[in-house]
Amino acid sequence: MMNLRHIEVFHAVYQTGSVSAAARALHVSQPSVSKVLRHAETQVGFALFKVVKGRLVPTQEAHLLFPEARELYARVESLQETTKNLRRGGEGYLRLAVLPSLGLDVAPAAVANFHARHPDVSFEIKTLHNEDILRSLYERNSDLAIAYDAPRHPRLAQIPVGSGELVVLYRKAALPDAPARVSLEMFEDREIIRLTGTGSLGALFTSAFDAGTEGKAAISVQTYYVAAALVRRGVGIALVDEFTARASLNGDLDFRPFAKAALFQIYCVHLEERPLSRISRDFIGDLERAIENARS
Repeated sequence: MMNLRHIEVFHAVYQTGSVSAAARALHVSQPSVSKVLRHAETQVGFALFKVVKGRLVPTQEAHLLFPEARELYARVESLQETTKNLRRGGEGYLRLAVLPSLGLDVAPAAVANFHARHPDVSFEIKTLHNEDILRSLYERNSDLAIAYDAPRHPRLAQIPVGSGELVVLYRKAALPDAPARVSLEMFEDREIIRLTGTGSLGALFTSAFDAGTEGKAAISVQTYYVAAALVRRGVGIALVDEFTARASLNGDLDFRPFAKAALFQIYCVHLEERPLSRISRDFIGDLERAIENARS
């Protein structure tokens, strides 16, 4: 069996491609890395690397092991960072899991405002898709998740922090005199980029698309800012959340909400058995203000 030292050395050699580079990265001697690596191979019972034309190349077994080693190594680094912050005492540490659309501007605005008042609080921010964001809480990889869907799980608690609206993102040339609110029929000659997904926002996308147009859905994407990038490239129009639309505006793009408002809620989610800390509650206040300011 490999121990943590074995995994650390294996990870470093795999990442750097040589024993000497791994030794420099780990701040140890080259013979020390070679010795640990040989011992690791003895423990697992097979070679992890082989020499090919003078270069160290991972074996197939090493390729299979590396994803798990990388995940474990990341957890050890996180543990070390958490320990360091706990040792510091009052400075604190907050891990956020954020949807990509809210990571474009809303979450950074909240973090910036919070950090200006609490410069000693450390942050770790991950952008994850909706199906992964709650798992990060279950596995205790995040303290707070910022999501569009309230969880349906007894272990999770949610706090509503704001709302948003589904909009149509388009090139201004496609509709130069757009009214304040639009319907998809106004874009029926345009290709539509639609978003895949589940939950309340996914249902809104489906409802708005199915009820609104005979146009064709040319491309389906999972990530909101990819849809915005396609619109910028002239592919068609996109149904996206307003936060992605606002962050994507430039001289060529604009957005409009639907004539019949398609609203969704935004939540901060946490594990029920892990009550919110003071810094988490303070941050939620900044997040609420950031969402409100983004919509004004």
